[in-house]
Amino acid sequence: MNEFIEQFLLESRELIEQATDDLLTLEGRPDDKERLDSAFRAFHTLKGAAGIVEFAAMGRALHAAEDVLAEVRAGAEPVTPELISDGLACLDQVVRWLDAMQEGGETPPGADAAADALVRRFNARSKKAVAPSEGGAWSEALAARHPDIRATLAIRYRPDSGAFFRGEDPLAILLQTPGLSGLEIEEPETWPPLGDLDPFVCRLSFLALASCGLDEARSALKAVTNQVEIASLHPAQAAAFGVPATARALMEAQLRLLGVANAEGIAGRKAAAARVAANVMRSLGKSSDADRLERASASGDAGAVAAAIRSILAADAIEGPAEDARTVDVAPAEAAARTLRVDVERIDALVNLTGELLVAKNALGHAAVLAQGGGEAAALAGLLKDQHGVLERLVDQLQRSVLNIRLLPMRYVFQRFPRLVREMVVSLGKPAHLATEGEDTEADKAIVEGLFEPILHVLRNALDHGVETTSVRTAANKPASATITLRAARRADHVVVEIEDDGAGIDLERVRTVAANRGIASADALGAMADEELIDLIFAPGFSTAAQVTSLSGRGVGMDAVRASVDRLGGRVAVESRPGQGALVRFTLPFAVMMTRVLTVEAGGQLFGVPLDGVLETVRVSRADISAIGAARAFVHRARTLPLIDLAEALGEGRRSPLKAQADVVIAVAGGQVGGLEVDRLGERLDVILKPMGGLLAGMPGLSGTTLLGDGRVLIVLDLHEFLQ
Repeated sequence: MNEFIEQFLLESRELIEQATDDLLTLEGRPDDKERLDSAFRAFHTLKGAAGIVEFAAMGRALHAAEDVLAEVRAGAEPVTPELISDGLACLDQVVRWLDAMQEGGETPPGADAAADALVRRFNARSKKAVAPSEGGAWSEALAARHPDIRATLAIRYRPDSGAFFRGEDPLAILLQTPGLSGLEIEEPETWPPLGDLDPFVCRLSFLALASCGLDEARSALKAVTNQVEIASLHPAQAAAFGVPATARALMEAQLRLLGVANAEGIAGRKAAAARVAANVMRSLGKSSDADRLERASASGDAGAVAAAIRSILAADAIEGPAEDARTVDVAPAEAAARTLRVDVERIDALVNLTGELLVAKNALGHAAVLAQGGGEAAALAGLLKDQHGVLERLVDQLQRSVLNIRLLPMRYVFQRFPRLVREMVVSLGKPAHLATEGEDTEADKAIVEGLFEPILHVLRNALDHGVETTSVRTAANKPASATITLRAARRADHVVVEIEDDGAGIDLERVRTVAANRGIASADALGAMADEELIDLIFAPGFSTAAQVTSLSGRGVGMDAVRASVDRLGGRVAVESRPGQGALVRFTLPFAVMMTRVLTVEAGGQLFGVPLDGVLETVRVSRADISAIGAARAFVHRARTLPLIDLAEALGEGRRSPLKAQADVVIAVAGGQVGGLEVDRLGERLDVILKPMGGLLAGMPGLSGTTLLGDGRVLIVLDLHEFLQ
């Protein structure tokens, strides 16, 4: 991909984020002129960018959206939820196009069908859109004068008198109409005297016949919509042009293939025809029709496949892209963002540090020269100690400066949720709005990007289970619309993210009932549990208090997935509930994941690192206090029975030293599970920068990453979550 396309993609995504935020804010504050102007500018700039890269379909869709926003700015149209939905659908489609360009490096093929569907949506709303005419004497007379031309539309174009003066070419504009097959130029009934004739005044009118769909003609003539009249000549034939000519030819070829009578291999022809037709529909964005063809093929009846193809060809237009544009893609991006915008001050700090490091390097060179010349040992020792202190300070600053470059504001992930909450509110029929706080709080790029999935699960549960219906909230003297607050704050070396709602809170009795029915604990044990212990049960795999499964939650994977995701980021999850007032879910996460503190341990003759965030304490346990439980081992510590894992055996290293009378044990926690790791020897604490596992070791369970020790050895840092789950 060339740098020009990369810049286009980067700037377009930023404009989409801005436009999305503006539209969502505008829905709540329809009189906010600043937001309306900002959204209009974003759409306009996006359209211009599409023109620069010659992406006509994208420009056409954005132009239709821009027209509607222009009418809103002029006061001709109000801001409505439907208008906001159409605008967001347009931005969704643009995102899909950008994703395709990111992957392929060029404008995606087959974008016209999706663009036409969006144009139809906006034209249905816009007062400037060209309205189809029932025709009349002029259209019928035009068709009668050209009986040999089989056209679907008649067009009458009366250019504005100042068209020439503005540099417009009416004929060139009209010639952009697809399938133009006939053209007449009308002169005015009378011409002024030659001496009075102004060559910059347009007095001509144009009549044309075209074989294309109504939306294609509208799109081609969008620049002069108020000067054009379009009449349908043969509505049935015009409808067929909703499928592009090439695609239609392919579909008709499949019908001919299926129409061969009494031929061998009908099963193969049926399968091939259905597959080709389905692929054509998918290329046009019509996934529902593609699925329909595949179902017809699965029935084994060639007649069913042929009937499905005929039905599609008879449809008015391809509506798939508009339908798909209404859906919300809530899955996190598969790949992390490859670009970062960095404050220039942070770059300047690195440049300054580079200068200081050069000075320190020269000072060490001077010390080396003195040592070679037989300088006094005591003086050299003092000089080296001083330079080591300087170098240590500079390296520490360099580490912080480099890590600061990776910092992203929480806004990067928070801005994705207002749109998703809006869609969930519409789906559930529960009025609610999302408030955000602390969007400028910064954290490591990996932390910010990894928060999307856990926050999404919590928001789903809050809306589906926590927030009450309007009638229940009104009866409880609560505002009809619920409030969900998403906030972030920096606390020492951690970042805290909270999701709080003002719903009903967690029903602890329901938790007890579900836990008892699933056999998680006895009724007596559940009755003796404190509220905090009961709440912790919601993180059990498959646990759900939902009475029925919905499209948002109820399958028992939400909170379990939340804890697993936060654990992978090196954080922990806590839940607070206030009956009748709401619930709060808190994520406590490390500020940076690349910089990690580890405890070195030896197992099986090899050195490993254990993240200190997961280490509770280190103890020595007498062999007599270790009990065998089946094939496993356990010991009692602080009145609690803990499993004991031999780290050397778990890593397949095998024990290389005799057992000591007392075992060195690291007591660690991950995912709410506490256990002990028996090691051969405890080492030191180190601050390290982790390098993710790559090559053959990429994705290997139990390993977080690697770092280099001072003596050049590689230290493998363990993933406690894999050992304790």
